[in-house]
Amino acid sequence: MKKLRAQLREIIKVEMAQDPAHDILHLDRVWAQARRIAKDEGIKDRRVLLAAAYLHDLVNLPKDSPNRKQASTLSAEKAEPILAKLGYSDDEIKAAQHAIKAHSYSADIPPETREAEILRDADRLDALGAVGIARTFMVAGTMDRPLADPIDPFAANRRLDDQLWSIDHWHLKLLQLPNEMNTRKGRKIARKRAKLMLAYLVQLSKEMDTNLPDHWADLLK
Repeated sequence: MKKLRAQLREIIKVEMAQDPAHDILHLDRVWAQARRIAKDEGIKDRRVLLAAAYLHDLVNLPKDSPNRKQASTLSAEKAEPILAKLGYSDDEIKAAQHAIKAHSYSADIPPETREAEILRDADRLDALGAVGIARTFMVAGTMDRPLADPIDPFAANRRLDDQLWSIDHWHLKLLQLPNEMNTRKGRKIARKRAKLMLAYLVQLSKEMDTNLPDHWADLLK
């Protein structure tokens, strides 16, 4: 597995268009979490999961791209010849392709295998916690999207809109993720990481001389 992982890492350095939030470190973290969840799920053969973890972002389209929903399917297609050259069987390739397709939030493809469920959880865990906070603002910076509404930063009396304000994305998507995890381990880790993000928001609201509305904390009840 170590040799195979090293081969996959070398391949993505050449084949994958990277951005600060979707780089090789992101893939390393996704694999680490996928392996952790797989162990909890009792999955010993992790070849498919390894391949899917490192190739799931082969085609990485910007968050605001009109073709964003197609990125995971395009990644799965691009992964096929790579995996064939690495000696993966047809069944393994199909399984990895499904996991890659189903990991995407925007594609909304239901995971039909345990590998697909685990990859989806592992990828979404990387949007939470300390690294999730960092990635939020890296993506916002590349999109030139402001931190928050200067009048009502935490949407106490306005409609949430994550197309305008970075912090709104936490409420509309990221803090919802713990309830959408497929695995027991994924849910446990996600809730812990989401609580850290909520604590960050409490501190941020204090530094902005305002209060965090109750509807934020209600997301984790």
